[in-house]
Amino acid sequence: MLQVEALSVAYGGLRALSDVSLTVAEGEFVAIVGPNGAGKTTLFKTISGTVAPLMGRIRFAGRDLLAVPPAQRARLGIAHVPEGRQVFKSMTVMENLELGAYRPDARPAWRRNLERIFGLFPVLADRQDQLAGTLSGGEQQMLAIGRGLASSPKLLLLDEPSLGLAPTVADLIFESIEQIHRQDKLTTLLVEQRVVEALQSCDSGYVLETGRVVLQGPHDKLLADDRVRKAYLGM
Repeated sequence: MLQVEALSVAYGGLRALSDVSLTVAEGEFVAIVGPNGAGKTTLFKTISGTVAPLMGRIRFAGRDLLAVPPAQRARLGIAHVPEGRQVFKSMTVMENLELGAYRPDARPAWRRNLERIFGLFPVLADRQDQLAGTLSGGEQQMLAIGRGLASSPKLLLLDEPSLGLAPTVADLIFESIEQIHRQDKLTTLLVEQRVVEALQSCDSGYVLETGRVVLQGPHDKLLADDRVRKAYLGM
């Protein structure tokens, strides 16, 4: 479904990504892990179109994504849940979710998607008339994911969903992500610093360091790799 080929991105002359290639098949859950500054968020911004690459190709569902204006990419079925949640704080929970459903393909499925979101995150149903800015960090993350699901996405991009959350809340978020993939077979690309949880949850993964892919493979292969165990698992 998604193919990134030899992608390079620079900020102010400094390379953020260098010759990055990855593939996400339809229905697959792929994780990208690595330290801060590795280029993980830059990769997502390039897929979404807020950052332009120096070179490389991105194809989505057989289409040249770089030829699609950034404002139109969400309409193709790409839902980007950004780092830091970025909910609309002065709007209610329900209004945030309704904004997620603006994509034409999502409107007929609105009621079904809303039921699914409230089933995953019952607290959102209880607080649907509450301003998003008054929610806790974990609840805002649930809302951000729910807003992405409201768009009936073909590809869900999750950027650091556990960032800034208490461990128990982060665990709940990961359980929800796993449930979404397991039950809905939604193609998912996850960027995450919690390496163990990310690699245990995914089908396959990539390790990104200083803008380059240094390891890739099935999740069990990466978890067993000595470099991963020493650098990220403290073994």
